[in-house]
Amino acid sequence: EMSAQSLVKPTAAISPFRVVQHTCPNCGHPELQVFFEVRNVPVHSCLMMPTQQEALDFPCADVVLGVCEHCGFVTNTEFDPKWSAYAPNYEDQQSFSPTFNKFALDLANGLIDKYDLHNKDIVEIGCSKGDFLVLMCELGPNRGVGIDPSAVIGRVKSEATERIQFIQDYYSEKYADRSGDFICCRHTLEHIYGTQELVSTVRRSIGDRLDTIVFFEIPDMGRVLKDLAFEDIYYEHCSYFTPGSLGRLFRSCGFEVMDVYLAYGEQYLLIEARPVAEPSEKVHPNEESVSQLLADVKHFASEIDAKLNSWKQYLQDAQDNGKRVVVWGSGSKCVAFLTTIGMTDQVQYIVDINPHRHGKFIPGVGKEIMSPEFLKEYQPDEVIVMNAIYCPEIQQMLDDMGVKTKLIPF
Repeated sequence: EMSAQSLVKPTAAISPFRVVQHTCPNCGHPELQVFFEVRNVPVHSCLMMPTQQEALDFPCADVVLGVCEHCGFVTNTEFDPKWSAYAPNYEDQQSFSPTFNKFALDLANGLIDKYDLHNKDIVEIGCSKGDFLVLMCELGPNRGVGIDPSAVIGRVKSEATERIQFIQDYYSEKYADRSGDFICCRHTLEHIYGTQELVSTVRRSIGDRLDTIVFFEIPDMGRVLKDLAFEDIYYEHCSYFTPGSLGRLFRSCGFEVMDVYLAYGEQYLLIEARPVAEPSEKVHPNEESVSQLLADVKHFASEIDAKLNSWKQYLQDAQDNGKRVVVWGSGSKCVAFLTTIGMTDQVQYIVDINPHRHGKFIPGVGKEIMSPEFLKEYQPDEVIVMNAIYCPEIQQMLDDMGVKTKLIPF
């Protein structure tokens, strides 16, 4: 058993940061500076395990974040792509939440209006279960191709599915002929180690069709650094972007950045770009400089230990006082939260609204995922909400069930 103390390395001591010889996958710079390390975390947080033992025996590896002082990109220097096996039991569907659905609907409508996507061909790289692609094809109406090894054909019911082809595979050069009028890629690039390689492949697939629009969406690392949001750092996410490093990547791969902005409670980073024949020099006003990014990294490194220790203390006190504490949200944030502070025994139950997760066990944590209904009998004292954006939605569900408890937004 790893103790919580040995799990969390005192990162504040690494200043100046430890320099490692490691090529930046974003710009090719030969060195990175390590500023945050967490050992022995599960290599997947959304693969649901059928038994507690399998969850506890789940393979673990290390997160050692390094920043590139040349382009501002952050990556896990210890990442091993052999663990990136996405399959249909990779359960990351978020469309059971009305809050998330409203965001996706507004986003799809906005993109369709802005780029006149009607009767067009939409390609989605990393389409997961197909929710967003189906939406884009319904609203257009448009035709679609979704490429993702974890695609479950028929999971999303819609008349639009007859105009959509799902390919259960990883995106690569062999799908370069599927370029379409609009290429989108949401919450996939952060799972890809070779970021420049992927964006260059997309650019090559477009060739000289310069009216193709490209749209990517990923988590924003700027917020993680400023707010010390360590729950958004986990093994599957090997690549961490801010507006600046994302803009620099797209320009280096032959795109012009039309817009780069934050959404969804400022948690998500979105970029709209178009291919250009000559390299673009146009820097968007939302892009921060590399020196600003490095200052944010220093802030994170010097303050993170205090935050980790305060959460450890909080959970220990709750356990000592016999409080029933439940975590709401069984996804990656929950896994990162409990494994980074090494406090998996202090929380008894995890709740999630995704029915495909109920009765399954969380990798590396070993807790069973319960449905919200379970709280009626359990009557927790406190509920830690992993993503504060869902608090109103959760409060409503608790009120409807007659569960009186205190919500603690993470």
